[in-house]
Amino acid sequence: MDTIQALVIAILQGATELFPVSSLGHAVVLPALLHWGLDQHSPEFLPFLVMLHLGTATALLAYFWQDWWAILTGLLGIGGVHQVKESRRVFILVVIATLPAVILGFLLEKFVRGLFGSPAVAAGFLIVNGLLLLFGEKLRGRGNAQRHLSTLTRMDAFSIGCWQCTALIPGISRSGATIVGGLLRGINHEGAAHFSFLIATPIILGATVLEVPKLLREHVPAGVLGTSLLAAVVAGVTALLSTWFLMRYFRNHDSWALNPFAYYCVAAGAISLGLLLFI
Repeated sequence: MDTIQALVIAILQGATELFPVSSLGHAVVLPALLHWGLDQHSPEFLPFLVMLHLGTATALLAYFWQDWWAILTGLLGIGGVHQVKESRRVFILVVIATLPAVILGFLLEKFVRGLFGSPAVAAGFLIVNGLLLLFGEKLRGRGNAQRHLSTLTRMDAFSIGCWQCTALIPGISRSGATIVGGLLRGINHEGAAHFSFLIATPIILGATVLEVPKLLREHVPAGVLGTSLLAAVVAGVTALLSTWFLMRYFRNHDSWALNPFAYYCVAAGAISLGLLLFI
């Protein structure tokens, strides 16, 4: 993997990790379409993957630092009674929403990893992801309730966490699935996106930590670390800009926010599937 390829994948990771279009699906499909022949199981790719995740997680921590600071101080019992109680409530909701994907990911790790090398499968599920976004927007449009994020309950968090499990499949977007899960619980787009990005941080950091022991056992070729660090910075900056854009976008387009991403996924998945199978 050369520097140009690394930067392209870094930008792709930083944007698609948060946009509801599946970062994993794009990471599998795009190299295949461009005939890059990347080996995602090679010693060179592992540190690159770890650094990309670290860059994206750092961007999310930076953007939502006030939320995480409130949670931390609340857990330590710092602040007023109401503030501490609310911070601990949010922490519990984050934990509840995170656990289903952690448990299922651990149980199905080998099966899911087997899907990574199949661009056709990822392209097909990009189409499914688009239909999922349309489904969520359609059902959400039938209800009149527009709940704020502050009304989120433990059952809401668990439901959103179950939706997050679908993102274990390449082509299904983690942010898209969790936002749909929030919408189906009556939360508005901005609140659903906020909670989706909040619970992304422990998931991404957890994936990074799991890869570190493997990284320590590998002999990393010279020059790979420098390229990985550069890619991490690019992925982090891209993720920060993506989060800034999306939070404003969802706030200002609450009635149809997911539709453009849905149409894109259906079109991108169909075109990619056709190219992979027939050309």
